[in-house]
Amino acid sequence: MKTLAIIGIAAMLLAGCKGYLEEDTTGLLYGPNVLSTQDGLESALTGAYRGLGSQWSYGFLHPSANAATIGSDDVTTHPASNKADWREFDQFNVSTTNQRSGAVYNGCYKAIQGANNVINNYSKTVGTKATIDIIAGEAYFIRGFSYYWLTRFYGSIPLITVGEYSSELLTIKKSTPAQVYELIVADLKKAETMLPNTRREPGRPNAGTAKAFLADVYLTMAGWPLKQTDKYDLAAAKAKEVIDNRATYGFALMPTFAAVFENDPAVAILPESVFQIGGFTGGSGTANATYGNTTMPGEEGGWDDMFAELNFFKNFPEGPRKDATFRTEFGLGATKIPWQQSLTKHPYYKKWYIKGNVVTSSISLPTVMMRYPHVLTIYAEAKARGTGGPDQAAYDALNQVRLRGLPAGAKALSPGDGLTAAQFADAVVQERAWEFACERTRWFDLIRLEKVEDANAAKSPEDLQPIKPISKANYWFPLPYTDTSINPNLNQ
Repeated sequence: MKTLAIIGIAAMLLAGCKGYLEEDTTGLLYGPNVLSTQDGLESALTGAYRGLGSQWSYGFLHPSANAATIGSDDVTTHPASNKADWREFDQFNVSTTNQRSGAVYNGCYKAIQGANNVINNYSKTVGTKATIDIIAGEAYFIRGFSYYWLTRFYGSIPLITVGEYSSELLTIKKSTPAQVYELIVADLKKAETMLPNTRREPGRPNAGTAKAFLADVYLTMAGWPLKQTDKYDLAAAKAKEVIDNRATYGFALMPTFAAVFENDPAVAILPESVFQIGGFTGGSGTANATYGNTTMPGEEGGWDDMFAELNFFKNFPEGPRKDATFRTEFGLGATKIPWQQSLTKHPYYKKWYIKGNVVTSSISLPTVMMRYPHVLTIYAEAKARGTGGPDQAAYDALNQVRLRGLPAGAKALSPGDGLTAAQFADAVVQERAWEFACERTRWFDLIRLEKVEDANAAKSPEDLQPIKPISKANYWFPLPYTDTSINPNLNQ
């Protein structure tokens, strides 16, 4: 079992795990003999997926990724209680020992380790070439996806492309965002050519998934910190590929916003899901902990982890989308109280309630990492900011999202309304704020558009406030102490 020990230690050092005995070795039997077989390669891929979702530990099957994005203007947390880790983000005072950002960091590097083992060995694997290529395509996607989350949270990070431990990893230096994005783009380009149009299972990507994330990456690269504005045209073109071939990839806009968030554990996947990470209560550590308790008020047995900021709620356009987004009356019995009389005096997000208002922290629901409306808004904004400005297709894409959320009979936007390209782009960004409230999207929009300071200046005085002036240094989090204490080069 020498190979297992070496790989376990590598995962511990690279991902900041607490100790060897705590290391989850699912899918990590990575000897060269194992990886030469198709089954072994699939096992390594399983290990990569495992990094993306482990309840309470790492990845995205718990609310840590939400906590790390509440420096935006749509979500806040309890001003007291046991929410210190959450408040650090909302008040722009994130420590190197914060467990919330560390959970995403650890999970992504665990996923990268498994993906690297697949990517570095699949060309030598014996088996059915078509299946092996799909396995590799999924690994390329997972690695690109993971590095995308890491560099948006941390900026300059260790860029690791090996799967085995070596002493050189203890002195590795950070790579710049530009270097990281170069790998992300290359990985997603490989994924879109190697993945099939139909995903193997609900929790796996297909070619459309890779294209959608590539469009999002291009949109982000066009903003801060890279400001490669030529990427707007690439983002629009790639998003248009997904839109024009949505039926091929199995993507569709659902007829009502409320239907998107019925949160029925019996439903494996929705048409709007471009990529999701599966949750399963029958497996060890695989249930989803983001739904239920974490976003429910104390009056309903919840934990008051995250809820709506007041001005965001008050400014939210009336209509079916607002009705389906927020919970404004609380109580498990017949008697309900309005949010103004609740303990926190805030509305809560209905999006994370479980069907039947089940009070639990363990449910078989997926974490959806991108919905199809995001692709529509990528196209609309990127076309507006790119060459030639918004076309009719851009207006159509925005209106599909916008009109679904407004009362029946609401007027569609049109080129005849006289909006400039910049005004139209701003309207798309605002629409995305409403559509994806509390879905880990707003924070990244504010960063790439350098609007974090403005958004926080517009907070209600009754919400948590930054404890010091916000600067660009607050756009990224410090690397976890678990890694910087081992490798001083990561402090530079």
